[in-house]
Amino acid sequence: MAVYPAGSLNLTAQVVPDTAVNVIPPQTRNLNGVPTNGIGIVGTASFGPKNTPVVVGSYADYVGVFGNLVNRKYDMGTHVATAHKQGANSFVCVRVTDGTDVAASVAILATCLTVTAAYTGSAGNSIKVDIGPGAKPSTFRAVVSMPGAVTEVFDNIAGSGNALWVAMAAAINNGTDLRSKSALVTATAGAGTTAPATATYSLASGTDGTTTINDATLVGLDNNPGTGMYALKAQPNASILVLADTDTTSSWAGQLAFAKAESFFLILTGPAGQAITAAVTAKNTAGIDDASAKVMFGDWIQWQDPVNKSLRLISPQGFVAGRYANLSIEQSGLNKPIYDIVGTQKTNGLSSASYSTAELQTLFNAGIDVITNPVPGGNYFGLRGGVNASSNPNIKGDEYTRQTNYIAQTISRGTGIYVGELINQTTARNAESTLNSFFANMLQTGQLALGLDGSRPYKVTCDVSNNPQSRTALGYLTADVQVRYQGVVRFFIVNLEAGASVTIIER
Repeated sequence: MAVYPAGSLNLTAQVVPDTAVNVIPPQTRNLNGVPTNGIGIVGTASFGPKNTPVVVGSYADYVGVFGNLVNRKYDMGTHVATAHKQGANSFVCVRVTDGTDVAASVAILATCLTVTAAYTGSAGNSIKVDIGPGAKPSTFRAVVSMPGAVTEVFDNIAGSGNALWVAMAAAINNGTDLRSKSALVTATAGAGTTAPATATYSLASGTDGTTTINDATLVGLDNNPGTGMYALKAQPNASILVLADTDTTSSWAGQLAFAKAESFFLILTGPAGQAITAAVTAKNTAGIDDASAKVMFGDWIQWQDPVNKSLRLISPQGFVAGRYANLSIEQSGLNKPIYDIVGTQKTNGLSSASYSTAELQTLFNAGIDVITNPVPGGNYFGLRGGVNASSNPNIKGDEYTRQTNYIAQTISRGTGIYVGELINQTTARNAESTLNSFFANMLQTGQLALGLDGSRPYKVTCDVSNNPQSRTALGYLTADVQVRYQGVVRFFIVNLEAGASVTIIER
């Protein structure tokens, strides 16, 4: 008897009588939905790799890689912190610089050992190297520490004279039997032979490289590998895109083109203190009329910075991105609370200084959203419009963009299993079943819902009706999919009939 994996049993090769078991996997293949809670953020930082996507799960994780947030424009940490306050817990961070950044360093005992931060940036200036006796006799220990990062201990380093410093550099650069190499620094042994004394050495002269940063730096270049936002190409862990504080409309078209190509929901913002008429003109001039983008009005947020202990005026992008990351895809951002806001430029923390109906109508008609207090649900800060940047009334809700991106990306990444299979009735049925199972799961989890009349909100067709032989002969197998999203209550109408003469008829 022989056992064959699916597809490997050649029936025409069977000559000797025997039993053959052909193992066939389940015919219904399920699609696993892509993540929708990840935020791709591009900005400056005080440490960490440059133009390289790094996944972090919290602000504390961010600090361990990129250092603390900094009170300045384009700061990536500020947006991670404000998004995290909304419940976001998945970030793909890309640090950019203007090219003038320098790594901190220190020369220990002049010519014995030079220790240099693993990355450029001012946070490297907080790195310390403690040298002292090791746990074993006649050995030494080097301890590398940085606030917010895991302390690294390189113990029991043996040797004397220059050989000791060579061994210490090797331990830091390559690791020891007890730990891996340093993630914070690199070390170079010099020619010195002085025996170490117990001492602490601080790295210095690290700079961030942010003096000439502008929107174009964050947009980056579509090279191989890409820089700036282009470093986020083909990132499965992010569905929302923020280029920190890029508020000049000249960069918006390039951002939108990238967001559409990569199925990101792009969060844009106008400059601080923007007038409503200026916002509408700027958006129209930029040509941003597309559901893939969300344009926030330039009414920036008053935020109490817990690191710098100061009240700052910052872009709304991080708050908005964090709110979406913590919402299921079918949910609109409209009327949902946004946390950790002291005030905005217009409200100044006072709900009485709100927007007029005419002002809101002008913004929403132009495809521009704004954070206000109050919102229809009460006296709290939240998105007042729940709109994307499209002027098409059928697709201008923010929930449309996120649901469409989710469905399209899931199908794109999950149906490649059918490429290379034979076009026949079995394959067509399996493909149709796969898609039906995916939408049935969306229905079961509440991402889709039955119509008020009980009708099913999706239909998948993959059979002879939409696959004529003239097409299948060329290698095409087509599945036609229709999906009806749940509507969002934007206007709640109550018809009130009241009076002593009203007749009540029970249904």
